[in-house]
Amino acid sequence: MPTTPLFCADGARRERASQLAERYALPLVRQRPESGYWLELGFERLALVTTGKHGAVFAEFVDGAARHRREQGGGRGQPVAKAIGLKGHQGTMRIVDATAGLGRDAFVLASLGCDVTLVERSPVAAALLDDGLARAAVSLDTMDIAARMTLVHADAIRWLEAQAAETQPDVVYVDPMFPETGKSAAAKKDMQAFQHVIGDDLDSSALLSAALRCARQRVVVKRPRLGAVIEGWTPSAQMEGKSTRFDIYSIKALISAGKLLAPDAR
Repeated sequence: MPTTPLFCADGARRERASQLAERYALPLVRQRPESGYWLELGFERLALVTTGKHGAVFAEFVDGAARHRREQGGGRGQPVAKAIGLKGHQGTMRIVDATAGLGRDAFVLASLGCDVTLVERSPVAAALLDDGLARAAVSLDTMDIAARMTLVHADAIRWLEAQAAETQPDVVYVDPMFPETGKSAAAKKDMQAFQHVIGDDLDSSALLSAALRCARQRVVVKRPRLGAVIEGWTPSAQMEGKSTRFDIYSIKALISAGKLLAPDAR
């Protein structure tokens, strides 16, 4: 997939643009591209933009939908919180979001007190997350939440396999992008642009296997309600909503069934 360029539209932010370009190996261009997709750093934020009809895509944790979910989202009763087993958990839950994307679910979990590591291999998505977290870190409304979110730009499979016992998370959360067909492909234009640049996660089975070997308690996979289960593993339980489904893989159940090694033997 072609590398997405970065254009700085605000002269006062050139140093920040250079930092992002170097950190995520993005080509920094002097002029706004005339076609295709590119990252544009303006006065307010970094966004993925295009000359087409797609809207700008950016990571947002302070205002808009993020503010609404933070203030009116329903707390631990939210589906993602139930799926990861937050209810009744003692202490701070450590979560790895292995396909962080724009960080929306990760932010919900961090707002509920979880320590969340956001692993993202796409340099475009990682740069957008970097910018979103930086803005959240200086807002009085979100700085404490942003402090519980750590961004890692890496291939999640290799990163999970490299974790030592003392750094293994309680839960690994996976929300992979799959090729969609038919009516399910009629996503919002901004997310169509995002998926076009990021691409599909065609190694989801390998990612799930790595997640199961790393998580202490469970792995949770978010899928469209009628989407296929990831090949190779059978969920221990499922939670269905109106449009999405959570496939839950209990580490204890898989060990009891002889499908996983106990932590000490891994």
